[in-house]
Amino acid sequence: MKLKDHINAPGIEESRKLEKEGVILAESGESDASIRKFTEAIEKCPANPSAFNNRAQALRLAGKPDEALADLEQAITLSNGTGKSACQAFVQRAMIHRLHGEDDLARADFQKASDLGSSFAKMQLVALNPYAAMCNKMLSEVFNNLRQGKPEE
Repeated sequence: MKLKDHINAPGIEESRKLEKEGVILAESGESDASIRKFTEAIEKCPANPSAFNNRAQALRLAGKPDEALADLEQAITLSNGTGKSACQAFVQRAMIHRLHGEDDLARADFQKASDLGSSFAKMQLVALNPYAAMCNKMLSEVFNNLRQGKPEE
């Protein structure tokens, strides 16, 4: 499938409608119902990366990170690793990698999401860099001391 082929894919409008319903269900705490709604959206348009991404988020929030990973892989594949769906999928996959203690994999996915424009991913990259975290802490202390009128040590 070529980039953006899903935009004109059969069933895309119905899939998007079902996705919106799934988001509303997820936001109201009905995770099982939202997962079913996202599954319907996928069945209507299996070429829609956003539906896989949304179901992955619902699965992740429902405590099913391994099931979410499969959907994230599909979202990344369908989006050819570009665009909003890929960006969100890379962030979610990175968060699951962090949950599993796989910081190198998380860092790689946060970098991909950062390259696609995610400011959250950029912040996470700094947090995963121990030297940057140490420098940020020291700089923060210096600024706090300056604000409080304390001399530099």
